[in-house]
Amino acid sequence: MAEEFEKILYEKDGRVAIVTINRPERMNAIDPQTSFELLTAMSNFRDDEDLWVAILTGAGDRAFSAGNDLVTMSEMMAGKVEFSREMTRAPFGGITRGFECWKPMIAAINGYCLAGGLEIAISCDIRVAAEHAQFGVPEVTRAIIPGAGGTQRLPRMLPKGIALELLITGGRFDAEWALRYGLVNYVVPADQVMPKAREIADAICENGPLAVRAVKESALSGLEKSLADGLAGEVEFSRKVVTSEDAREGPLAFAQKRKPEYKGR
Repeated sequence: MAEEFEKILYEKDGRVAIVTINRPERMNAIDPQTSFELLTAMSNFRDDEDLWVAILTGAGDRAFSAGNDLVTMSEMMAGKVEFSREMTRAPFGGITRGFECWKPMIAAINGYCLAGGLEIAISCDIRVAAEHAQFGVPEVTRAIIPGAGGTQRLPRMLPKGIALELLITGGRFDAEWALRYGLVNYVVPADQVMPKAREIADAICENGPLAVRAVKESALSGLEKSLADGLAGEVEFSRKVVTSEDAREGPLAFAQKRKPEYKGR
């Protein structure tokens, strides 16, 4: 599918999809075409049964993404680009709104992860950051708001006061700050960001893929329910998974003292 894209790279490596925002000259800023390409690639990942985990990253070591491409946005607002058509092909960043995927997604973050870039990163499940990474949602400094999920996801991920500080000061915070409050899972040297993300992806791929997806869906959907309703939902997910071929293979491989061979069915 690589030939279909101009502003991202899409690679399939075994069970892992690697999606790279490929605009390093623009700090991997997101314009509408990039959003559409991200949605296309991530939808392909979601629907390809041979792919079990995705890694989303940005080209180079200066930025995961600095957010919205304000140059293109200003041109659109000035009428130089057809605004309505471009803006409706995909939500910002492709996955920040209306994208349902129960396969795990990992963000590998080098450099700036700001504004819409951070909103894309927090749409993923696990985040690995370089030591020099910088985080922030500076929209309020431009008299706008983080409108790609920032005002909703950050208060669900962080202590309320910390989330509000991030949102309403518009300030930047370093990788150690992000690690301290759980915004990222790991902070590593810059040259270890992708290897660490791949290590996590490979570890996930050792597990039963149907069980992994059921765990993600059960956990995230349960956050919107009461504990009792969440527990009831968990029972239903368990019932579905336990009848799969993989669920029979796991205990059998354990009994036979061999590595399980999961097939996703």
